[in-house]
Amino acid sequence: SYEAFTAALGRRLHLLPPFRRRLRHVPFRLHHPVWIEDVPVDVARHLRRVVVPSPGTKREVEKAIGKLASTPLDRSRPLWEIAVLEGLADGTIGVVAKIHHSVADGAAASALLANVMDSDTPLDRPAWEAEQVPPSRHLLGHAARDQGRQLLHLPALLWRTLRSVLLLVRRRRDMPVLPPRPILDTPKVSFNGSISSRRSFATASLSLSDVRAIRAATGVSFNDVVLGVVSGAMVAWLEEQGEHPASSLTAGIPVATDRVGGEPRLAGNRVSNMFTSLCTDVKDPLERLHAIAQVTAQAKVMQETLGLKMLEDWVAYTPPAVFSLFMRLYSRLGAADHHRAPFNLVVSNVPGPTEPVFVGAARLTDLFSVGPILEGIGLNITVWSYLDRLNFSALACPDTLPDLPGLVKHLAPALAELSASSGAPKGSVGP
Repeated sequence: SYEAFTAALGRRLHLLPPFRRRLRHVPFRLHHPVWIEDVPVDVARHLRRVVVPSPGTKREVEKAIGKLASTPLDRSRPLWEIAVLEGLADGTIGVVAKIHHSVADGAAASALLANVMDSDTPLDRPAWEAEQVPPSRHLLGHAARDQGRQLLHLPALLWRTLRSVLLLVRRRRDMPVLPPRPILDTPKVSFNGSISSRRSFATASLSLSDVRAIRAATGVSFNDVVLGVVSGAMVAWLEEQGEHPASSLTAGIPVATDRVGGEPRLAGNRVSNMFTSLCTDVKDPLERLHAIAQVTAQAKVMQETLGLKMLEDWVAYTPPAVFSLFMRLYSRLGAADHHRAPFNLVVSNVPGPTEPVFVGAARLTDLFSVGPILEGIGLNITVWSYLDRLNFSALACPDTLPDLPGLVKHLAPALAELSASSGAPKGSVGP
C-alpha cells in the first residue's frame, strides 16, 4: 500500500545518500553548483499518490509514467520524487522514482536499489547532522581556486587531447570498418528534432535466455544482441512509417567511466558516450547483427583511444551560466530542427538483480528504467535485466514520435527473427 511504502522508504532514507542532498548554486553561477545536506528531508514532500485510470492495464500505467516524466523536478529540493501508482488491474502498486541524471546514472541507480533491498543490514538510523551552508563568499572563493587549478591543468589536457586525436586518426586508417562520426554520419529521421516538455513511455519484456542463446550461437557480445534487437525493431518501424534514411541509424551508448571494481557507487554521473551504428541499412537480420558487432568493436577502440574520461574532463570547463543561457536559446529557437543530430537515439544496457528483490517485505514483481532524451535526440531505449527477463523501456517526445508503443511492439518480433536466423535454441519471448 501507499502507507506501507511511505513507511518503508522513511526507514531506509539514510541508505540513499543522494536523496538527502540539494543543490547550492555559486553566486552568479560563475562555477558548477555544489551538493549540500543542510535540512532534513520531508519524505512526504517527495511522494505523490496517483490513481491510474480504469481498467489499470499496462497501457494506462505507461501513460501515467509519461505524464510524470513531463514535469521537471523542483530545483530547490533534493532532485528526486516518487509516485505510487494505485488502481492497477492486478492489485499491485507501481512505484515510479524520478531522479535527476546528475544524482545517479544507471550504475548508481542499480546500487541504490540494492541498498534498500531487504537484507540483514540493520535499519537503525545514524544520528543526522546538518552540513553548514557555505556563505556566498566561500563559494566564490572555492570557485576561483578551482578555476585556477583548471587553468593550470588545461595545457596538459590540451596536449593529451591532441595526442589522442592524432593516434585516433592513425588507427582509423587501419580499421576494417569505420564507426560513424557524430553529426557527420547521422541521417535525419522524424524523431530527431526540437522536442517539447511532453513525454511518452512504453515497455516490452523479452526472454533473457533467448538473448543469451543468440549470443552463444553467434559469438557476439550480449550488448551486441541488445543492439541487434533494437536495430531490427527500428528497421520494421521505419518501413511501417515509410521513412527511408540515407544511411544507417546511429546510436549513443552510455559507458561507465569507473568500471574498476570496488565499493558500489551510490551517486553521481560517471558515463561517457560510445558512438556506433545500428546497421539498419543491412537487410538480413543475422548479417546485421554481425555488422553491428564489427562496428561496435571498432567504436570501443576509438573510445579507449580518446580516453573514457575525455568528455567528462572537458565538460568540467563549461561555464554554467553561459551554457544554460545557450541551451535555453537553442531550445526556444528550435535549433535542433535545422541541423543533424549527434546521433539518432540512445541505447543503454544495465544489468539488474538476478534474485527476487523485496523492500519492506513486498516483492518487486518487475523492474523498468529509462534515461532522458535531449534536444535533437528524441528517443531513449534503456534495457534492464531482472530475473529471467530483459525489460526494454522507451522514452520519447510525442510531438516528434507520436506512437511510441507502435515502435516498441516490434522488439519481440525482432528478437524472434534473430533467434530463428541464428539457429539459437528458442525459449519463451515475452509479450
